Amino acid sequence: MAARRYAVGIDLGGTAVKYALVASGGEVLFSGKLPSRAAEGAAAVGGQLIEAARICCAEAARLGFAPEGIGVGTPGVVTPEGVVAGGAENIPGWENVDLAKLLGDATGLPVRAENDANLMALAETLYGAGRGASDVVFLTVGTGIGGGVLIGGRLFGGFGNRGTELGHIALKCDGEPCACGSTGCFEHYASTAALVRRYRERCTAAGIVPAAQDGEMLVALYRAGDPTAVAAMEEHWEFMSFGVASLINIFAPERVVIGGGISEAGEFYFEALRERVARRAMPVCGAGTRIVAATLGNRAGCLGAAGLIINE
Repeated sequence: MAARRYAVGIDLGGTAVKYALVASGGEVLFSGKLPSRAAEGAAAVGGQLIEAARICCAEAARLGFAPEGIGVGTPGVVTPEGVVAGGAENIPGWENVDLAKLLGDATGLPVRAENDANLMALAETLYGAGRGASDVVFLTVGTGIGGGVLIGGRLFGGFGNRGTELGHIALKCDGEPCACGSTGCFEHYASTAALVRRYRERCTAAGIVPAAQDGEMLVALYRAGDPTAVAAMEEHWEFMSFGVASLINIFAPERVVIGGGISEAGEFYFEALRERVARRAMPVCGAGTRIVAATLGNRAGCLGAAGLIINE
């Protein structure tokens, strides 16, 4: 029987730093969170990450074991050496930050860093909706669209680990500007933020006061039969299906796992999406693909980060 392994998992977000002590099999022994202090800049965020790591190490010592290392997930592009190269627009100055050195120097432990969406993909494959599959595409649909890809059970990041920005595949060649600097991106049209934005635009055009302020409210209106919400959801499924079908044609995954708030809408959401994707993906590419909801929720980031260490 394999010896039990332990690791610290840290998940950096725009508002909070989540942390956990994780054991083999994805068992969370201890968890908590701190404010990220992102508005104060990179130095403040780095201090919060160090504090999270020290809290976990102290708790591990209290429980009588030493973690093997620290895994940390962060927005942005992360090099194989554990340096945030850039791309984290919601954290001012969060670029050229050597996370591996920062946390390693503070704790004396080995550190591995990775993009946060990639770690959610890893967690769902190890412990969640992708468990048992070796080839998985993961999408998290919220303010934007993030994603990760596992091929043969291993994270795929492209050259220098700078790829798999799945939210920025081109959906419309003559489309609207995206926050990334390009135009017509998948996330600009299919994210939950886009769903709400386009619903509100329809309301304004029709002279109607928008009744939904977020995705959850819009889904409730859709289920109640509100015609503007129905039109917005139908359009959202169209955009989502083109993006998902494109990813199926490229990767032919066993699972497409979809997380984020919209994934909690219910099975009706996935039934509508599957029907549209089936019309658009090449049948030979999607023959073995299942489209499913993520199951780990806000635990995924920390679980995936710890998984970098205990599933090497």
